[in-house]
Amino acid sequence: MATATESQKAPSSKYDDYDFPTTAPEPQPGHSGHTTPEQDAKVEQLRSELEQEGYTERLDTLTLLRFLRARKFDVAASKAMFVASEKWRKEFGTDELARTFDYVEKPEVFKYYPQYYHKTDKDGRPVYIEKLGKIDLNALGKITSDERMLKNLVTEYERFADDRLPACSRKAGKLIETSCTIFDLKGVGLMSASSVYGYLSRASAVSQDYYPERLGKLYLINAPWGFSTVFSVVKGFLDPVTVNKINVLGSGYASELQKQIPKENLPKEFGGECNCEQGCEYSDAGPWHDPEWSHPPKWAASKEDKETGVEQTSQATEAPQPTA
Repeated sequence: MATATESQKAPSSKYDDYDFPTTAPEPQPGHSGHTTPEQDAKVEQLRSELEQEGYTERLDTLTLLRFLRARKFDVAASKAMFVASEKWRKEFGTDELARTFDYVEKPEVFKYYPQYYHKTDKDGRPVYIEKLGKIDLNALGKITSDERMLKNLVTEYERFADDRLPACSRKAGKLIETSCTIFDLKGVGLMSASSVYGYLSRASAVSQDYYPERLGKLYLINAPWGFSTVFSVVKGFLDPVTVNKINVLGSGYASELQKQIPKENLPKEFGGECNCEQGCEYSDAGPWHDPEWSHPPKWAASKEDKETGVEQTSQATEAPQPTA
C-alpha cells in the first residue's frame, strides 16, 4: 500500500497544505491527478477571480475542483456557487460549529433518528448509515429543534471533511473524497413517507448547495413497494453521474452491499459480520479514531489559535450526520 507521502502530489498553490494523498484512485475526468490542462487553467481562473473579490479561505485545489465538477467546469456558475456557499457559511457560523457545537440531546435524538458512521467500504470510503424508517419527527420535536438538527448536520459535514476523509485517505494511500451511504427505508410507510422525505429534501439541499461532490455510493435498501417505479421517474430529472451512484434495493440487498462493503465492516443487521461490543450504531469505528491515520483536524483550532500558530492536540470526532 502506498503511504501518504509517496502518493501525495506536490502542492499547486499556497492553499494546498495537505497532509494526505491527493491523487484520486480512478482516472475520472476533473478529479485530482487526472485533470486536463484546460481544467487546471479553470481552477486557476476560479481561484484568481475569488481572490480578487477578497476570498482567502477554501481556495485549495481539491475544494475548487469539487465546485467546478458540480457545475460542469463552468467557471462563472462555479464561482456563483462558491460565493453563495461562503455567504451561507458566514451567516450560519459554520466555521466555528465543528469546534463549539454541543449536541447534548444527541443520545435521545438517536432513538428517533439513528444515523452513524461505521468503518469503510472496499474503496476506503467512510460508510454512513441512516435508518429512515425509525424517524419520528413528532418525538424529535419534543427533544430538539429543526435549527439544532440542522446545526448538527452541518457540524458532521465539517467533521466528515476533516478529519474522517483525510484519515481514510491516509489509510488507503489514495484520495478519498466521498462516502458510501446506506439509507434503510424499512418501516417507511405511506403515512410517514411525506414528512420523512420532506425532511430529507431539506437536509439534502445543504449537501447539494454547500458540500458538493461528496457522494460516492448510495444504497437505498428495503425500498417499499412502488418505490422503484417512482424513482425511475425521478431519475429523469437527475444528473446521469448522480444516477450511477444510486442503487435501489429491496429486502434482498445483502449480496449487493457485500460487493461494496467487506463483511467484517458491515453490521450484522445488514448482512455483515460486524458486531461491535458497544453496538455498531454507537461505536463510530473507523480510521478517524486510529492514531496512525488520524491527525488533529483544522477545525480544532480557533481563529485566534490559527493566527498565532498554536498547535492543537487530537480530538476524537463524534458520530454522525450524513453525507450525501
